[in-house]
Amino acid sequence: MERVAIIGLGLMGGSLGLALKRARVTDMEISGFSRNPKTATRALSLGVIDKAEAEITAAVERASVVIIAIPVLAIRDIMQQIAAHLPAQCIVTDTGSTKMQVMNWAQDLLPATVDFIGGHPMTGKEISGLDGAEAELFNGCVYCLTPKSNASSEAVQSMTRLVRLVGANPLFIDPAEHDNFVAAVSHLPILLSAALVSATATNPSWTEMSKLAATGYRDLSRLALGDPEMSRDICLTNQVNIINWMDHYIEELKRYRRLMSEGGEELMEAFLRAQQARRKWLQKHQG
Repeated sequence: MERVAIIGLGLMGGSLGLALKRARVTDMEISGFSRNPKTATRALSLGVIDKAEAEITAAVERASVVIIAIPVLAIRDIMQQIAAHLPAQCIVTDTGSTKMQVMNWAQDLLPATVDFIGGHPMTGKEISGLDGAEAELFNGCVYCLTPKSNASSEAVQSMTRLVRLVGANPLFIDPAEHDNFVAAVSHLPILLSAALVSATATNPSWTEMSKLAATGYRDLSRLALGDPEMSRDICLTNQVNIINWMDHYIEELKRYRRLMSEGGEELMEAFLRAQQARRKWLQKHQG
C-alpha cells in the first residue's frame, strides 16, 4: 500500500489530504503530523488523514511520498528532523511559496537516496489553518514543480500523477524563474494589501472612514487576512525579487501621480491600457 505522509495539517496540508481522499485511491494510506496534537486528532476525525502520528519520524516511516506543508522558514528544521528516517526511493516535496531556498536546503540536508521535487500550488485562501481546508482548493490551479537535478524520472512521473489526482495542472519551472515570477504576481500583492490596511487603519479618522469602506477596499485588503507567519517567511526567503518588484511598482505609482498632476488625457489612456491588460489576462485565465 502506498503511504503518503503530510507534515503540517493547515490549509494546504489539510486540503491535500481531502483532495487525495476525494480521488478514492484504494491502495493509499495518508498519515499526518502536526506540531499541535489536537490539530492532528481533529484532522483524523474530519477524514483528512487515515492515521494521526504523535511523532514526526513515525509519520514518514514507510512513506513513499512525504509532503511538507508548513511555512517556508520552518521547512529547514523539518528536513533535518526527518532526513535520517526517510525510506530509500521516497519522494519528498513541499508546498512552500518560494523555491530557491527550499531547493538549497534539500540539497544540503536530505539523503541522496530520496527524490526531492519542490512544489508550489498556485492557490490559497485568506482563511488559514485546518478550518479553511477543502478538497476543491486545487481544482484547475497551476501546481509548480521544481525537481532536483538528480530526481528520477519515475519520481517525477509519480509526483505529476499526484498533482493531477488533486485536480491541479503540473507546471515544471526553474526555481529562480519561479521565485522572480511569483514575487510579482503573488508576493507583491500581499505587501500591497497589508500596506493599504496599515495606511488606512492607523489614520485618526479610520473609525468614521471604515464605514465607507466597501467592495473595493474589501477586495484589495483581502490578502492582509493571510497567515502572518507565512507572509513573513515568503518575504524573508525571496527578498531580492520582491524588493525589485516593489521598486518597479513604486515607479508606476509615481507615473500615475505625475499623470494626475498634469491632468491630461494620458491618465485616461493609462487606465484604458490597464483595463485592457486586466481583461485580456482574465479571459485567458477563465478560459
